[in-house]
Amino acid sequence: MSDRPERTRVYQCHHFDSTRWDYFDRRADDIIVATSYKAGTTWTQAIIAHLLFADGEMPAAPAELSPWLDMRLLPLEFVLNVLKAQEHRRFIKTHLPLDGMIYDERHKYVYVARDGRDVFMSLWNHYQHMQDETIQHMNALRMRVGEEFPPPPDDLHAFYDNWVSRGWFEWENDGWPYWSHLYNVQSWWNWRHMPNIRLVHYADLLADTEGEMRALADYLEISVPESAWPGIVKAVSFDEMKKQGERYVPGGGAFWKGGAQTFLNKGTNGRWRDVLSDEEVARYDAACERALEPDCRAWLESGGAA
Repeated sequence: MSDRPERTRVYQCHHFDSTRWDYFDRRADDIIVATSYKAGTTWTQAIIAHLLFADGEMPAAPAELSPWLDMRLLPLEFVLNVLKAQEHRRFIKTHLPLDGMIYDERHKYVYVARDGRDVFMSLWNHYQHMQDETIQHMNALRMRVGEEFPPPPDDLHAFYDNWVSRGWFEWENDGWPYWSHLYNVQSWWNWRHMPNIRLVHYADLLADTEGEMRALADYLEISVPESAWPGIVKAVSFDEMKKQGERYVPGGGAFWKGGAQTFLNKGTNGRWRDVLSDEEVARYDAACERALEPDCRAWLESGGAA
């Protein structure tokens, strides 16, 4: 095994293309915000935006400052030009597993994870409210690899049946028709000992937002005036972010029915307990046993020090 992460897989599907990173002009102080999906991506991007711009004076909305580079919907040249024009410290979003990334030891990686059952509940809201035009546009883009992204089923449980037992990529066993949340988490967990990779858990952010933010600022080597902390903590609260959802949500929320208010749905954990049956939870347990090492699963379900 190598002593540093290596890209060993290419990820190309209806949503993203990992080879887009090949054209990225890197800077030594870049920050990479990574999650599988629905695990606190937008929240973490907002946190970092407010840490970098503690006075609240941002050159653009956080959603614009931190583009999803591997996403296929926006032309690659456009995204690269946006990043090239940025004079501040950059923070770029990805949903790739670490084995699909070009690792750079100069960068700071922030990986955010969440219990898969909570991820599923949030993903269902995300998927069922996606605009028909968004799905059509995604499927019509040139150079798509693989099958089309299907429209959501009418029933949550039908979605769950596939999500918990089918993989989109041949090396995954869950996540369909997206990609595997579990494989994604394990790929980053394997390298948690690297000094420039920090794992953050959604539950810890909920339990102690300010404490987690201060630790993140220390890790990213961002100096924040003490007087700015109360305002920053308030700004990244769920209620405040929902009030200004268009600033934080990808595309201002245009990709979803109901816009940014739909995207920023509940921000809570545990809703799956009243929705999934015992049999369905058992199937999730089986998926975890296939994909996760025991210590990784324990952290994914409860958080704490990684």
